[in-house]
Amino acid sequence: MTTAKRYSTIAEYISDQPPKVAAKLEDLRKCILKAAPQATELINYNIPAFALVKGGKRDHQIMMAGYTQHVGLYPHPSVMEAFHEELKAYKAGKGSVQFPINKPLPENLIDRMLKHRQKLLGLA
Repeated sequence: MTTAKRYSTIAEYISDQPPKVAAKLEDLRKCILKAAPQATELINYNIPAFALVKGGKRDHQIMMAGYTQHVGLYPHPSVMEAFHEELKAYKAGKGSVQFPINKPLPENLIDRMLKHRQKLLGLA
């Protein structure tokens, strides 16, 4: 039985990904930090997370993860619901959206989603 590698930093997580995935994750990381410069980087559920408030638990975090064909953004179900129409072009779930590796990130959309999340938390 093999055990999954445990990450301690976002940089470590990103550097362990294939080059195209790592590059897309780094772009997504920059988008998140641009929209939420006060966010604290951490690892939660062994994937990159950004606490929007100091010491923020899961409900106060934005998360991301890398996969073979896409990067996943986990902003929160309330954000997914608010941007449902604009996210129809992407594979999405209740609290997540997948951005393909081979297409540019929708940076403006990501920015607006994250600012919306912060507003819901009373941070904006």
